[in-house]
Amino acid sequence: MASVGSLRGQPGYWTGLEKPPKEDPLLISLKTPQHADRVKRNSGDPYWSRLESRVWTVTLLLGTCLLYCARASMPICAVSMSEHFGWNKQQSGVVLSSFFWGYCLTQVIGGHVSDKVGGEKVLLVSAVTWGIITTVTPLAAHVTSTPLILVSMLRFLMGLLQGVHFPALASLFSQRVRESERAFTCSTVGCGSQFGTLVIGGAGSLLLEWYGWESVFYFAGFLTLIWGYCLSTYLLKGKGGFLAFEDLGKGFSRSAQTHGHGRRLFRKAPVWAVIIAQLSVASTSFTLFSWMPTFFREKFPDAKGWVFNVVPWLVAIPSGVFSGILSDYLISQGYKTIGVRKLMQIFGMGVSSIFVLCLGHADTFCQAIAFASVAVGLQTFNHSGLTVNVQDLAPSCAGFLFGVANTGGALLGVVWVYLSGYLIETTGSWGPMFHLVVAVNVLGLLVYLEFAKSERMDVEMIHI
Repeated sequence: MASVGSLRGQPGYWTGLEKPPKEDPLLISLKTPQHADRVKRNSGDPYWSRLESRVWTVTLLLGTCLLYCARASMPICAVSMSEHFGWNKQQSGVVLSSFFWGYCLTQVIGGHVSDKVGGEKVLLVSAVTWGIITTVTPLAAHVTSTPLILVSMLRFLMGLLQGVHFPALASLFSQRVRESERAFTCSTVGCGSQFGTLVIGGAGSLLLEWYGWESVFYFAGFLTLIWGYCLSTYLLKGKGGFLAFEDLGKGFSRSAQTHGHGRRLFRKAPVWAVIIAQLSVASTSFTLFSWMPTFFREKFPDAKGWVFNVVPWLVAIPSGVFSGILSDYLISQGYKTIGVRKLMQIFGMGVSSIFVLCLGHADTFCQAIAFASVAVGLQTFNHSGLTVNVQDLAPSCAGFLFGVANTGGALLGVVWVYLSGYLIETTGSWGPMFHLVVAVNVLGLLVYLEFAKSERMDVEMIHI
């Protein structure tokens, strides 16, 4: 029998049982980024190169930041607009809530189309259109005799268009980011939500004070249009960045074919584990963030508003990046993927719930800020666990699956926000609201820990 040494240099000599020889120059060259890029181009590798991944990560981080800047423009300007147009609390509530009803309707369809034609195309078209809507909102409000109706309709349309953003991101990452880099990419881009909240909270407040509420919409809208122009011109140039009618036809042409496979996908326990966990994460986050400013204003009336509106988000940004780096590092060291995903969720849903409980029983403002900051920071670990796990299970339809889960989370969030308000009003205490958040989070975590897996569940659909 020929020895392994006698076969060195011949095709197929390495069985995989031995480590490759360190002195082999071919294997050394394969490790260089330049060679990897050449192989990527020649082999049709769908994943981004290291440089492309960095550029796209920064670009999508900015896009998510602007998404939240435009989304939060109305809440920031709601009081000033109400005084200008004579709206009461109920009418202001109609305008504010109209966004979320639109937001719930396009999660699934946005994810499905992204899976078929590419998430980058969906992101570009949606951003340009909601950027235009944000920009023209002040003009539309001034030229009509019924500003309440028109502004509510524009906010509903914005919700429809922004609803596709995160499902499109999930689809794009599953198709273009390597598994070993997904946690960092998802967590970094996800930090755009906290970054956007900070930007519009700071710049928007100054613009509102100096130039009036119209300037806040112009600020968010124009920046979004500039972002869309740069994305189309530099990253999608020559790649058909805008959706055409034939793209939409392609997105829906195979729906009937995939229907049976989709039903089989939803019969699998790990799929329902991520859906239930996302329901818990989205709904409780929506509830907590909706009521937390009111909690601080009522319990600590002498505290400065910018402190509790800024400090938790400042903590969340580095926390989210750290969780992504930690997750990818643990996997690269040989830890099981699903074990790392569950560890991230233990911090994101479990440990964070402990600090949510502490927040509800805080006696001083400093304690409350500390508990809120840690809770919000730990919740960013969900990007490195649950969000990436959706892509592990079904990379061929990650956008669709995430859209289903996020739709349920948004709808459930509306219910929890209302129920929380009812509990606060009837009991005269904030405790029941925080207990509700913790109970839903812990229930979702237990289901996830019991049934979650990282193996692909969409094998029947990969040739569709």
